[in-house]
Amino acid sequence: MTFNENKAIYLQLAERIMDAIIADKFAPGSRIPSVREYAAEVEVNPNTVVRSYEYLEQKEIVYNKRGLGFFVAESAREKIISMRKAVFYAEELPYFFERIESFGWTPTELAAEYEQFCKNNKLPE
Repeated sequence: MTFNENKAIYLQLAERIMDAIIADKFAPGSRIPSVREYAAEVEVNPNTVVRSYEYLEQKEIVYNKRGLGFFVAESAREKIISMRKAVFYAEELPYFFERIESFGWTPTELAAEYEQFCKNNKLPE
């Protein structure tokens, strides 16, 4: 796995696990790879994976069954989406709106562009 130098590796690993949960690679209640398995897969120190799993556990995305490993929480998907929306609203959306304003686009023009995007990508409008 290639890592971004500007973000802690344990957070990148946590993001990767969350991506897998969102993509239904790990269903609610299913076991995620053990610390050793995941460390070997992504070629990092097991302590880094432990830190990732502890972060996910703190966010109530996974839970630990002592002696059995870590499992996906029933509400993991909703929690991940909620977390990501909060980050998007706080960090990305203001920048996006500043850019839109700098282009001189009106809300009507933006809505039309979004509708076209949805049609081209077969997304619900």
